[in-house]
Amino acid sequence: MTGSELAWTPPPYAEPGRFSEHEVTVGTGPFAVSGTVSVPRGQAPGPGMVLLAGGGPFDRDETSGPNKPLKDLAWGLASRGTTVLRFDKATYAYRDVAAASDLTMTQEYVPYAVDAVGLLRSHRSVDPERVFVLGHSMGGKVAPAVAVAAPTVAGLVIMAGDTQPMHHAAVRVVSYLAALLPDQIPPAVIETFQRQAALVDSAELTASTPAADLPFGLSAPYWLELRDYDPVAIAAELGKPMLILQGGRDYQVTVANDLVRWRTGLADRPEADIRVYEADNHLFFPGAGPSTPAEYGTPQHVDLAVIADIAHWLSHSQG
Repeated sequence: MTGSELAWTPPPYAEPGRFSEHEVTVGTGPFAVSGTVSVPRGQAPGPGMVLLAGGGPFDRDETSGPNKPLKDLAWGLASRGTTVLRFDKATYAYRDVAAASDLTMTQEYVPYAVDAVGLLRSHRSVDPERVFVLGHSMGGKVAPAVAVAAPTVAGLVIMAGDTQPMHHAAVRVVSYLAALLPDQIPPAVIETFQRQAALVDSAELTASTPAADLPFGLSAPYWLELRDYDPVAIAAELGKPMLILQGGRDYQVTVANDLVRWRTGLADRPEADIRVYEADNHLFFPGAGPSTPAEYGTPQHVDLAVIADIAHWLSHSQG
């Protein structure tokens, strides 16, 4: 058992006696992954929710130091009557997937999410017409594409879903951190991200551009797809209920750079409910003052208000 596993304790709003859990396999073939379904006890079929972690090789709990925000969400929502499925990302489970030179965001997320939706639709505790997808960060960005690929999805919960082009956001974030922590991030780091972002924007980016020359070491096909991907435009065409949540203290995905695009693009969509939690950071942990990476190393839990709002929204969303 790892140190982070030892450090995690159930959030006070979770009631483990109100649900059970079992393992499932998500996806098919050699790169299928393991997942966990949290099932409310003793109730008629109700809503189901697939959870999608953010960018990077995350496990099913989206483990970040001692914290497990997706496990918080799963246990909090299962305690309130929702069957929840969360699963390891293939980039976490398989080194070959993470290192693939042709990996794209679609390949990383969509087939697994579609399969997970199907698993919940056939689950005895779930009303098949009420299966929703909740994505955090990049999981929120890709959620509209999942709803296109799985038209039976009843609606979306998008938590800190980024809409600013990710290579531009990378420059913004590293600049923020350099100003906050000048002893830890030298100017050369910002210059590297600026150079990499310029390459992503340029006509010189091709499928054969080395990943080492690109932000975060992601493949050129990954960036080629992201460059043309507009989650807000896709969401605007769905006609499905959407709950879009944003932390006011989030420096990775921000009100000014990301939420503004959701607000603008969905301004005439009554099915979109947008909410800001002023005290919350990127993981929806409440706090005060400028958010820093150090916050993620302190044991915390997803804001109770977020859990309560999602559960209430689900109880009123029929899809």
